[in-house]
Amino acid sequence: MSGSPRDLLVLSRIPGVGSNRLRALVTHFGTASAVAGASPRQLTTVGGIEKKTALAITSFFRGSAAQAAERFADDQLARCAALGGRVMTVWDREYPSRLKGIYDPPPFLFFRGTFEERDNSSIAIVGTRHPSPYGIRMTERFSDGLARLGITIVSGLARGIDTAAHSASLRARNRTIAVIGSGLDVMYPFENRGLAERIIGQGAVMSEFPLGTKPDAANFPRRNRIVSGMSLGTLVVETGVDGGAMITATMAVEQGREVFAVPSAVAPGKTSGTNVLIRDGKAKLTESVDDILVELAPHLSSILPERASLKPAMESDLTLFERRLVDALGDTPAHIDALVARTGFAPSEALVHLRSLEFKGVVKQMPGKVFVVL
Repeated sequence: MSGSPRDLLVLSRIPGVGSNRLRALVTHFGTASAVAGASPRQLTTVGGIEKKTALAITSFFRGSAAQAAERFADDQLARCAALGGRVMTVWDREYPSRLKGIYDPPPFLFFRGTFEERDNSSIAIVGTRHPSPYGIRMTERFSDGLARLGITIVSGLARGIDTAAHSASLRARNRTIAVIGSGLDVMYPFENRGLAERIIGQGAVMSEFPLGTKPDAANFPRRNRIVSGMSLGTLVVETGVDGGAMITATMAVEQGREVFAVPSAVAPGKTSGTNVLIRDGKAKLTESVDDILVELAPHLSSILPERASLKPAMESDLTLFERRLVDALGDTPAHIDALVARTGFAPSEALVHLRSLEFKGVVKQMPGKVFVVL
C-alpha cells in the first residue's frame, strides 16, 4: 500500500473525503492513483464510502476540480520544500509508529527536522498557557529529568508549559518534537519562532495542516490528538478544568496511553485540572520522574539499561555503604542528589562509593549524574 504525498494531497481535496476515508480508500486499492481510476461500484465496496461519496469521487476526477487539486498539491510541496521541510505519508517507514496506531492518524504530515527511532519512546508534557512559577519549575524539572535519560519530549509549542518543556529539553541537549495547529509557515505564537528553529535542529516541528493554515481554535484539539498519540504517555503539569491540556489527557486515555498529573494546590482556578484528573482516576499522581519510569519501564527498554537483582555472589563483594546505595537506587534511575537525600551520605562520599560500584559493574552513570543498577 502506498500513496505519494502529491497524490494524497490531491485526494484530500475531494469534498466529503476526510482523513479516515482517504486512508480507507488507499488501503483498499493499494495506491492513490488506483482510487482515481475506480468506478462508483468499486468505490462503494470500501467501508464508509456510500453511493453519494463514490459518485462525488468519480465526478471529481472527470472535471476541472482534479486539475485545481493538482495545482494545490504542487504548490504545497513547493512551499514546503522552500522552507526546508518535507511531507511524509502514513505509509512511509519514517512515519512515527505510535501515531500510526491511533484511531485516526493523519494521512500525511508536514515537517521540518528529523525523526529517529528513539522518538517512539517519547513523553508528552502539556499544560496551561498561563502557568504559575511552580508550574514552570515542575515542567523544567520533569523535562530535564526525562531528557537526561534520552527520552524525547513532545509538546505543542504554545506559550507557558509547552514552551518551558521544549526549552528545558533543548538545554539538556535532548530531542524534542513540537506539534503545531497551523501550517509550517504560520508559526504560532509569533514569539516562539526562534524556539521552533532551535527545535528543528534537535528534533522536529510538525503539522497535519497544509501550508498557509491559520491557527484557528478548531485546529488545536486535532493537534492535541497527535501530541498524545505519538507519545508513550502524557504528563499534565498545570491546567484549568476546561483547558486544552484536559482534552489532550482525555485523548490519551482514549488512545490507551498513560496519563500522569502533577498535583496542584487545593484551590479552584486555572491549575485545578490536574487534581481533577487524579481524583477521577484518569491520571497517576506524579511527584518525580521515577513515578513515570515505573509505569513505562517495559516500553523504555531500548533507552534505559535493563536492571536485575544482584547475584548473591556479587552482594558478598559489596561494602555496607555500597549496599546502602544499591538499596537506595532500587529499580529506577536516580540523580545523585536523590541518593544523597535517601542515604544521608555527603555528596563526595556517595560519589566515591558509586564509582566503586561502577568499577564492579553494579551501577552505571548516565548523563546528568543519574545512576542506575545494571
